[in-house]
Amino acid sequence: MKFLKFLTFAVVLSVATACSGPRDKEGGTIQELADRVFDLAQVQYKAMDKRLADDRIPKSFVDGKAVDAPVGDWVSGFFPGSLWLIYKYTEDPEFKALAEKNTLKLAGLTDGGFSHDIGFQINCSFGNAYRATGDEAWLPTIRKGAECLASRFSPVVGATRSWDNPKWKYPVIIDNMMNLEILTSASRLFGDKEFLKVAKTHANTTKANHFRPDYTTWHVVDYDPQTGEVIAKQTHQGLSDDSAWARGQAWGLYGYTMMYRETGDKAYLTQAENIARTLLDRLPEDGIPRWDFDAPEGDLRDSSAGAIMASAFAELSKYARKKALADRCLETAKRQVRTLASAEYLAEPGENGNFLLKHGVGHRPNNSEIDTPLSYGDYYFLEAVLRLVNRDFK
Repeated sequence: MKFLKFLTFAVVLSVATACSGPRDKEGGTIQELADRVFDLAQVQYKAMDKRLADDRIPKSFVDGKAVDAPVGDWVSGFFPGSLWLIYKYTEDPEFKALAEKNTLKLAGLTDGGFSHDIGFQINCSFGNAYRATGDEAWLPTIRKGAECLASRFSPVVGATRSWDNPKWKYPVIIDNMMNLEILTSASRLFGDKEFLKVAKTHANTTKANHFRPDYTTWHVVDYDPQTGEVIAKQTHQGLSDDSAWARGQAWGLYGYTMMYRETGDKAYLTQAENIARTLLDRLPEDGIPRWDFDAPEGDLRDSSAGAIMASAFAELSKYARKKALADRCLETAKRQVRTLASAEYLAEPGENGNFLLKHGVGHRPNNSEIDTPLSYGDYYFLEAVLRLVNRDFK
């Protein structure tokens, strides 16, 4: 009789656990994890906003000191973007006000001297503002941002120019796949087919020239601006030219998943699926890659790369044409988010310069932002969590 009672209890417990969903490393379901993460985000981001000057945006936290950047820095869209994600989850008007205030700091970025990262800057801030509110007052800056990025496009090369650095003739970095979303959004919002043409041409050129046969990507491809011919292929922020820099692989996965969502072109879905298969086979058990996949065993992990991948895997799981791949993408996204939400990576309230994630790696070869929080790590982590609980903007 005791055995039957025990068996009955075990079955009930098993059913209850199954019904509550998979449990994260801190003992909760994915929904409970989301609540915990966004509760922390509200505390941290309120405190971060209080210390900011009117013309500064939080970037990192190094050697116990906050590192804030001017609004022209490439990361400037991520803090207001994260505030919009927090507002999306909480519907708290206080966060709407904070998001509006910090978004408006970036209003002058489209007036001149803009970089290739105008997409990161404006899409994450003004783009999320429009998606969150539907207020058309945000639209003119989105359009101007798209025009700025399109002005960096060369029909000879077939891509938008990245850095204005004389070291390269016409560099294009894999990161620029992320900036294309402002073009696709603007094309849809304003009925301008030229924006979409630029985005697709850039994506096609990158697909043709950036990827190795195993679907890992170089960081930089340099082109001859007169002929469009490839001059060199390099991995500037990675271990070596032939290595797989983790964040670069994440940009590629996310970028082609996004391009499929935006265009419906199955060539982009195929590219995303192929990149995913390679990364799924190379990720460690907890899902957070070393800063470069070819770095020595035991080298630094990059939480930002894990966060970007988690967001991309969560979205790709909805599009992948084979169930086995869709399931692997979803389970990997959950595993990555659970790891990032564990005590190893997630800050305590008031710590970590009020950022969420610890252990990001910015530019290892330059010894810059090593084992620190990174604003874009937080942004894509919050986005990944929203996607896993089906509360994202898309």
